[in-house]
Amino acid sequence: MSPATEKLTRLVAADDRFDYSHDELRETQLEALNERFQERKDRIRLLGHRAREAGITEVRGREDMVPLLFPHSVYKSYPESFLIEEKWDLLGKWLGAVSPYPIGPVETSDVTGIDDWIERLAAKGHYVSCSSGTTGKSAMLLASDKDMDWSRKDTVNVFAWGSGVEPARDRRMMGLAPTAAVPKNLVIGQAQQEAFGDPAKERFRLPVPPITVGSLTRMVVLRKKIADGTARPEELADFEQTSRERQETLDKAMTAGAEALIRYRDEKLYISGLWNALYQVAKTVREMGYAAKDFHPDNCIYIGGGLKRAQLPPDYQEFVHQTFNIPPNRNFQNYSMQELNSGMPKCQRGDRYHVPPWLVPFILDEEGGTLLRPEAGEIEGRAAFYDLSLDGRWGGITTGDKISLDFGPCACGRTGPSVRNNIVRYADIEGDDKIGCAGTVDAYVRGLS
Repeated sequence: MSPATEKLTRLVAADDRFDYSHDELRETQLEALNERFQERKDRIRLLGHRAREAGITEVRGREDMVPLLFPHSVYKSYPESFLIEEKWDLLGKWLGAVSPYPIGPVETSDVTGIDDWIERLAAKGHYVSCSSGTTGKSAMLLASDKDMDWSRKDTVNVFAWGSGVEPARDRRMMGLAPTAAVPKNLVIGQAQQEAFGDPAKERFRLPVPPITVGSLTRMVVLRKKIADGTARPEELADFEQTSRERQETLDKAMTAGAEALIRYRDEKLYISGLWNALYQVAKTVREMGYAAKDFHPDNCIYIGGGLKRAQLPPDYQEFVHQTFNIPPNRNFQNYSMQELNSGMPKCQRGDRYHVPPWLVPFILDEEGGTLLRPEAGEIEGRAAFYDLSLDGRWGGITTGDKISLDFGPCACGRTGPSVRNNIVRYADIEGDDKIGCAGTVDAYVRGLS
């Protein structure tokens, strides 16, 4: 790792990591961005292509990074025919266009499905995770062994900072949402268990089958077939039956989750999940006659992800907290995404998400092509980041989020940059998300496969 990059990333466990102002970080971050660019421009084909198009040979200022930030759609740019027709070799070639490490030959003649193919890649040090595909096609994201190690450290550090919970291994872990069984999620879950979970108490998981990459992509493929009218009648019938069975299983699991919470209500609990599942379980707990007064006074909660377009009442957060007796200082929320490898924990007093020194933020115009220049006070626009901790892929990403970034001190006393708790997706505002460069970038990556 290069000197400037190492100087920033080694702050991962520092108590004062959010106390470095933008002015203090600016020059070191710029040096680190150029280090990363010089290291990767000849190793990641898409990055080299973007640099040549923009005539960039060196990162001298933040504006030089804008054309080098990949649109979030780039990790969804694989041709769907590769999934539908199970062309694993071609899908591997597509991944190679966004990877800094050569993806060597993988035996695919006897691959039984995408989960099998992903296991074979993992055996060679290439970990593929998929996003949830909330807005359609799932993103496929490569990570390395170094990225897995980073996630283990970062997830524990951000939770401890944001919740005030020490990693004392004294809580019963209560997982109350089905999550995607992708490498990053599995690593994070294991690290949280080892840091905060009481080893004498079994971790509770909702009794539902794991959501694998294969199950996610099968849904993508079927949605595509339904949309273009090629889905066979037996596929539609199987889909409808599977959907009914999954909903029945999920309904039973929510009841089981509520019963487990009631059973362990006297214990110190670490509750995790998505808002929708947590709200449904909380409703069931209330219907069974239990509420905050029945639960341990030092419970904590880890919220992963946003609403995922679930329709909940305006007071859903308060309802969940009050049901499970979550103290205000034990409510952990984190702003991140699968495309990043690092989290931005929310402070209690300022209600803002804090950006760590190794995560370089950019605010762009709505089209994602122009850097909005103010670097003092608060500025609103399209969020983009460069994650200096990322090793298995390029760390620069232009997101689909509209955020307000403040370069000044937070009410909590931290002096580093922070994000206001009013994040929205452009797709939710306008019904679509059009990043100016996305089409040409996606077409280039598809052309390499």
